[in-house]
Amino acid sequence: MLPREPLLQGSRHRAGLEPLLDLADEVLRTWQPGWSPFLSAPLQNEALARFSSLTELRWDREGGYPAAERCRLRCQRSGGEPTEKSSPSLATDVPIHGLSVEGNFLFDPLSPADMHQALEGMGVEEGMLGDIWIRGDRGAQLLCTPEAAALLDGRRGVVRDVEILCESMAPEALQLPALRAVKRLSSVEASCRLDVIASAGFGLSRSKVSQQIRAGKLRLNWEPVRQASRDLQVGDCLQLQDRGSVEVLSLTLTKRDRWRVDMERR
Repeated sequence: MLPREPLLQGSRHRAGLEPLLDLADEVLRTWQPGWSPFLSAPLQNEALARFSSLTELRWDREGGYPAAERCRLRCQRSGGEPTEKSSPSLATDVPIHGLSVEGNFLFDPLSPADMHQALEGMGVEEGMLGDIWIRGDRGAQLLCTPEAAALLDGRRGVVRDVEILCESMAPEALQLPALRAVKRLSSVEASCRLDVIASAGFGLSRSKVSQQIRAGKLRLNWEPVRQASRDLQVGDCLQLQDRGSVEVLSLTLTKRDRWRVDMERR
């Protein structure tokens, strides 16, 4: 059995880490690799950081495409065959499937959160659903577990008053979200405040950034953030819904007591 308390001490996501330790114990006992449910990015990052000290195990991440936020973790004994790298065309042994959800949202705009809630109302659990992306006014596509795809295939449901129809699809048949080009940015700012750096990184006014924070659309290291005045540090990453992410690469104080901020935007 793994030393649970030392591994979990001070955790921000203890309830999510405990099932992963159950998985790890099972892998050690049976020597067979195992997969987690789909996990949020903060939980993935904490799990990989905390469990990297377990030299008998290796953890790999797969979300269905390179920029996936919600991913499954594969746990296996160290020394096994490496997991296939993330790519638009998934390896056949990765338990991720596709789903298309059609509906007429011309007069009732749809969000990923709306679709997630509707699918949970049809009987799937949160851990069965990966990333969801909207396809204009026609509905959405998503990645999910094979079990969720089988459960929802051919079923009808509703999102508010709009009827939807679910269809199971092979992952390679999905129209995956376009990958954003990586762009390096540099800016000189009066402070390292979150709203200041977000404004420079995303190309928005500070008032617009404040609106995004109030709306819950801006996250810091994948966690919701409400404090616009919070100072950022090197390595911090901001995520803004529908606009990608900005990572702080360096912060240098200039001779005029201003901050040169180097960033990478994806």
